[in-house]
Amino acid sequence: MITNPLIFAVTPDIAGKSRGKSFPLRDLEKRLKRGVGWTPTNVQITCFNAIAESPFGALGDLLLIPDGETSVEIDFEDEAPVERFIIGDVTDLDGNAWNCCTRSILKNALKRLKELGHVDLCAAFEHEFQFKGGKPPNGEGYSLTGFSRRRKFGETLMAALDKAGLDIDTFMKEYGPDQYEVTIGPSKNHRAADEALILREVTRMTAAHCGEQVSFSPILDPDSVGNGVHIHMSFLNKDGKPATYDEDGPAGMSALTGSFIAGVLKYLDSIIAFTAPSDVSYLRLTPHRWSAAYNNLGFRDREASVRICPVTSTEKDSIARQYNFEFRAADASASPHLALAAIIHAGVQGIEEGLAPPAITEEDLSLLSEEALTERGYVRLPQSLEEALDRLSNNDVVRSWFAEEFVDVYLAHKRGELSYLKDHISKDDTKARCIAYAEVY
Repeated sequence: MITNPLIFAVTPDIAGKSRGKSFPLRDLEKRLKRGVGWTPTNVQITCFNAIAESPFGALGDLLLIPDGETSVEIDFEDEAPVERFIIGDVTDLDGNAWNCCTRSILKNALKRLKELGHVDLCAAFEHEFQFKGGKPPNGEGYSLTGFSRRRKFGETLMAALDKAGLDIDTFMKEYGPDQYEVTIGPSKNHRAADEALILREVTRMTAAHCGEQVSFSPILDPDSVGNGVHIHMSFLNKDGKPATYDEDGPAGMSALTGSFIAGVLKYLDSIIAFTAPSDVSYLRLTPHRWSAAYNNLGFRDREASVRICPVTSTEKDSIARQYNFEFRAADASASPHLALAAIIHAGVQGIEEGLAPPAITEEDLSLLSEEALTERGYVRLPQSLEEALDRLSNNDVVRSWFAEEFVDVYLAHKRGELSYLKDHISKDDTKARCIAYAEVY
């Protein structure tokens, strides 16, 4: 019997990893106020555990302050220790938010949305993942057989997520080999990103409990399907009522929603460096992979970067409550907090600029010429992480959304990740690069 259990304080870092420190559970109340020590250069630990070039060097001290509302405790009721972790914010020694804390960056984006849009965000993350190892049977896409083969895992996972305080929704066999999807209900503001982190970590814990390994990597095999993260979003006004839908707006978009989505699409080719930030992300973001390749809004179109989702009612009030849009150009190599912050900033920029609602596509844009795409205002999204980072680096508007040093820190981090790959794996060995990411995500 463990007499002095530990709890792990998590900071969601820019590599999409959950890093931090543990301390005795009995000290939780004290640590909620005083935190645990943290180091600035830790932000430059890439997903491959190599440290990218850091402006901080060996200097500086920070605090990781746990948020008491994010505590998770999972007991699988076996002989293993109970899993306990808690998410927190990184601050300086005086308690001020650190410029490179992804959770604080998200809170700043939400504050901007509140000030300029006068709404709160309601959001939910859908996750796809795959089991690693072994050769799964063929022909199991969306099948009862495929579900039944992982029923024990699915039921254990959903029970654990329920214990963690998430609003469990669906668990399903996806199309790809040993690929599954888990969805949860929406939450308000930064809690939505917290729940995305919780879902990923609890899924990994559940797999380990079942003697399995899973990966959320964007793509495990270049000849097969990818794993996306789909972010559903809607808005609530100051009275807590839906503010996303207008029956007289194009495809049901309110004026606020139209400008927000237009902003997301206008700046998508730069913010994708935050939402799809791995070398292999861009294998997935190609036409005919049911992901995203252009900066378009689709109506129930699963190849659009943003799509208007269907509703299951004909009553105006019910439609307004259900109505939401989905951002599809993301994956789990991204920090959920940083990805959501970038999307929100882009959307609020659209509100600030008074952008008109975007046109809605219901066609295969890959069949259009470059001239036709340009004439209609569409761009092909970056086709490599290097290209995405260059577009981010050169976009002064996007840079202005963040603290002065942050974008350069982020660029150095991601270029450090690419440098590691260059030193260890041939550029032409796509399969080996997929394997490398499958190991870390």
